[in-house]
Amino acid sequence: QVQLVESGGGLVQTGGSLRLSCAASGRTVSNYGFGWFRQALGKERDFVAAITWSGSSRNYADSVKGRFTISRDNAKNTVYLQMNSLKPEDTAIYYCAFGNYGSSRYNYGTWGQGTQVTVSS
Repeated sequence: QVQLVESGGGLVQTGGSLRLSCAASGRTVSNYGFGWFRQALGKERDFVAAITWSGSSRNYADSVKGRFTISRDNAKNTVYLQMNSLKPEDTAIYYCAFGNYGSSRYNYGTWGQGTQVTVSS
């Protein structure tokens, strides 16, 4: 059983930066991956970024390419999402997920509680 706890959300102005963290505890398996998803108010949960356990593969949604970077520190069992050049449309609850590497939310069976990111204009 894997548990995920996100942190690092908050309020930031347009153009600002935030770094989200996702701490994993419990049993993790080296051939699985982590993903970040986000859900804006009244909208579906959308893919943001994913990374394999080894870090050899990463994938990003087109809307965040060049602005967001996903990384992981296996020694700390932590995955990060560095978000730069934030826009108001990035406002959402951000969720960390653990499961099979990919961009579909159905690849992931374990989810964190989410952390709110609000970008003011």
